[in-house]
Amino acid sequence: MIDIRFGPQVCGDLTSAASREWLVPDGIGGYAMGTVGGLRTRRYHGLLVVPGETPASRRVGLISLDPAVTLPSGARVRLGAHEWSSGDVDPRGFELLERFDLVDGLPRWRWRIGAVVIERELAMLPGRSCVAVVHRLVAGGPVRLELSAACTWRDAHGERRADGPTPQVEPVAGGAVVEGAYRLAGPGWAPEGQWWLGVHHREEATRGLPADEDLWYVGRFAGELARPGDTVSVRAWAGRLDEEPPPAEEIVATARRRNRQVVAAAKPADPVQATLALAADAFVVRPGGGTAIDVVAGYPWFGAWSRDTMISYEGLFLCTGRAEEGRELLRAYAATLSEGMLANTADTGRVEYNTVDGTLWFLHAVSRHVTITGDTDLGDELLPALRTVIDAHLAGTRYGIGVDPADGLLAQGAPGTALTWMDARVYGVPVTPRTGKPVEVNALWINGLAGLAELTELAGQDAGELWRRHGQATASFRDRYPTPTGWLHDVLDAPAPAYPLGGAALHDDDALRPNQLLAWSLPFAPLEPDEPTLRRVAAGLLTPLGPRSLAPDSAEFVGRHRGGPAERDGGYHQGTVWPWLLGPYVDACRRGNMSVDDVFIGIEAHLTEFGLGSVSETADGLAPHAATGCPFQAWSVAELLRVRRKGQ
Repeated sequence: MIDIRFGPQVCGDLTSAASREWLVPDGIGGYAMGTVGGLRTRRYHGLLVVPGETPASRRVGLISLDPAVTLPSGARVRLGAHEWSSGDVDPRGFELLERFDLVDGLPRWRWRIGAVVIERELAMLPGRSCVAVVHRLVAGGPVRLELSAACTWRDAHGERRADGPTPQVEPVAGGAVVEGAYRLAGPGWAPEGQWWLGVHHREEATRGLPADEDLWYVGRFAGELARPGDTVSVRAWAGRLDEEPPPAEEIVATARRRNRQVVAAAKPADPVQATLALAADAFVVRPGGGTAIDVVAGYPWFGAWSRDTMISYEGLFLCTGRAEEGRELLRAYAATLSEGMLANTADTGRVEYNTVDGTLWFLHAVSRHVTITGDTDLGDELLPALRTVIDAHLAGTRYGIGVDPADGLLAQGAPGTALTWMDARVYGVPVTPRTGKPVEVNALWINGLAGLAELTELAGQDAGELWRRHGQATASFRDRYPTPTGWLHDVLDAPAPAYPLGGAALHDDDALRPNQLLAWSLPFAPLEPDEPTLRRVAAGLLTPLGPRSLAPDSAEFVGRHRGGPAERDGGYHQGTVWPWLLGPYVDACRRGNMSVDDVFIGIEAHLTEFGLGSVSETADGLAPHAATGCPFQAWSVAELLRVRRKGQ
């Protein structure tokens, strides 16, 4: 894997250290997460974040274990880091960090206090909500190490304050049980019990969200580190509280061994592919530790979204040696089809049917699975369900989704809805409703018709009607989508701005957006790419981290994805960069025999800049294209892995 390590000049600079985040998933939807410098900058950061019934319904438990070292001289040195609502940062343990490494996906810190060097390693037990934190004396000593446990128990999207109930703490052997939800265990336990008031999360402040909370100092662990190699370790776990997990050092070894196996199974061609293969593993989960498999769209705040899952499918499963798990997932999602639409499990905990493209990406995922693996048995099994998708779209289904018999193209839209991947709303009003015939939706429709026709023929059945409809839609696409400006319309037959949805006037939207890339990139794309067109698109949209969602010369362009929720959502698809779109861009260029050797340089450097070893959800549309959104995003990782692997 690529070398991810930082020395004292990054670790000791709070801005640099706090803007680089690490993630250790548990395989069931929970995680441990924080920053290089140890400062918690988000409400979502913690050492034990526990998944609920769905990955999105997480709860934060153990917040931190703040180390303090008592030297032979009697001096006590604190190694933790907290920011307070006053603006103070205290303690400032990051100033004593001499190194941070991400080793096999696991974080490792080294503090130096003169001749004394202490190392911390952290891992989660695969398949269980359990974290192990190991502290080891590397040099110097003897010293005494204390670990102050700061805790809470709350929804990951909120905060808890001292004016509410005091957390209930029950003493148990070697530690405590907090709120009956999770257990702490380690040496030399001494209960405390007081509020730490006004802990500040600078990233939440930047996002315009409540940024302060109060933490419960539940107690401290302690042990002697007499000679190099001695350890003091703490474990915290949820779920089966009476079932003690393995020793902490064994958990670290198990996690490291598993991560190496994940990388080996993907058969990476180079260190970047190896890094992306391990990054991809974080998103593939078995909620509740059961047998059902799903995909987390992004950490730390997203759960499972069908659109994201299907866009990510090939990269997450077929490029990492996980075809059998992918097969299981596709079968499970097929069972959710209703009125020709794929369920979107969403972060609400409810099953919803609210995308026009998620179902079409599902058709694409099944087609790719069968094409790449040769698993025609799955194709035959799912064929009846896939036909219901086509039939429902021809007849018309929810939200005005249906095929226009005049041209064979797919239209969509209903008041107040945003059904494409550009689905942001501000105060319930869609920012980009894209009512009409969106370009990528129809590229996916045409691709889906052809993919299903192939599956039908592989099953020994007649696909003539599917090919006829494919031909009609393709001819209409080629006739109607090109614009005089040299790229493709983003939406055809859209309501004119002066008319409400359903009004008499329609127009064709020629805004320069990246959605058109799918018209050249998909396996059964309706158009053959030509270099002049792709160069025009790249000139307006391409950045080091991927294409912008809108060209900068548009009146609606928003160059900074910043501010409160309304401001951020307003700019989400109005110029913000989306790294996942690099996949379609590279595919289109390769189909047009254009070199893409230099396209990956910026995004590969990004692997060490934000979410370590991973790819962010979004970035600013204007230079320096600072990363925004989730630091760890499934489709961003999956698409980069897919197109890099495809090119080697």
